[in-house]
Amino acid sequence: MDSLTLSTAKIANGAIVCCECDLQGDITIGSRTVIHPRAKIIALSGPIIIGENNIIEEQVQIINRCETPMIIGNNNVFEVDCHVESKFIGDNNIVESKAFVGRQTSLSNGCVIGAKCEVLVAETLQESSLFYGAGSDVKRRVQSDKPSAQGAQIEFLSKVLPNYHRIRKPLA
Repeated sequence: MDSLTLSTAKIANGAIVCCECDLQGDITIGSRTVIHPRAKIIALSGPIIIGENNIIEEQVQIINRCETPMIIGNNNVFEVDCHVESKFIGDNNIVESKAFVGRQTSLSNGCVIGAKCEVLVAETLQESSLFYGAGSDVKRRVQSDKPSAQGAQIEFLSKVLPNYHRIRKPLA
């Protein structure tokens, strides 16, 4: 499963990247980003640039099928088994379990894509957009609160994951 040649992933100091994740292509991972085992980050055509303080959980698939860079900002959470092909993701977003974000959809800041939601709209989502529901019954609204910060969870994972998994060495 360790299919990446280490020279193509640039891992910043302070990032926790489990060796059991699948990284392919030109990928840059920012400081204090946590990537769980069995996550897949695949840069098929263009690079993927991941900012700081992101959490990418088990079985998440982040795939760039376009030649332009996929940019993921800071303080985002990608929950278990979600699938993201969006070209741009701003800051402080949450993509919940089993959600799907298509490549024509861009997330601004503070957006939440609810569990099992499939978002395929060809637009940049308004700040603080919330998608909820499942199947053909997906609804959207603007939330008044921003998603909460994940600093404590990143701190916890940074201490616990190295006790149970091999961690890739920073190369940046």
